[in-house]
Amino acid sequence: MVLAVIPARWGSTRFPGKPLCQISGKPMIQWVWERARLCRALERLVVATDDRRIRETCGRFGAEVVMTSPDLPSGTDRVAEVALKFTGVDIVVNIQGDEPLLDPAVVDAVIGKLKQSPDLDMATAAAPAGEEIATQPDIVKVVTDRDGRALYFSRAPIPYRRDPGAGREPKFVFYRRHVGLYAYRPDFLLRVVAAGPCPLESIEKLEQLRALYLGGRVGVVDVEWSGMAVDRPEDVRLVEKELRLSGMA
Repeated sequence: MVLAVIPARWGSTRFPGKPLCQISGKPMIQWVWERARLCRALERLVVATDDRRIRETCGRFGAEVVMTSPDLPSGTDRVAEVALKFTGVDIVVNIQGDEPLLDPAVVDAVIGKLKQSPDLDMATAAAPAGEEIATQPDIVKVVTDRDGRALYFSRAPIPYRRDPGAGREPKFVFYRRHVGLYAYRPDFLLRVVAAGPCPLESIEKLEQLRALYLGGRVGVVDVEWSGMAVDRPEDVRLVEKELRLSGMA
């Protein structure tokens, strides 16, 4: 079974109650859930939360909800706790609860990568990007090997262009923006959660580095969609504009 979990926490530091913020007349968590339901590869979809207000709201629009401990340190821990409640799970997908513009095709592509590559422990996605993202620490970059496995994730400009004005431009897109969507083998997900933070993760504040630190084989799918997360209240206006432009609202 392919199980997808949308972690939804009330206590966001920058935006408390974020999952229930209104976006074009609907709570954000409903936008994410409705987009996720369009994924063809998913067999079960649940919202994982520690808050009754989120649970009650999700119940009103028909989502399956699993309550989790309020003491979990991350969304990944929340996803793992939910995964343990189900049997027969082959792939666990972590769908970020703050992506109301989620592209279902990207979710299907990440799941497909893991299904087609039995040697991988997990899979994620990346979108091509220009040099303007290189020095933006809020945008995570990823580099891979020739087989599409992640070598490193960083907030720094990777790969680093030593000779930007040398006159010969690379014939490939060398900056790739990481898309925060993950599909795991259940045993590897539990291993990641049990390990706790690693030094690289603590320095960069990037949880995905823990998987590489543990020796995990992480496949990266190339996609065009780079997402638009709601991190702060001011992001709501930007998302609503995109929804109108795309005809979704």
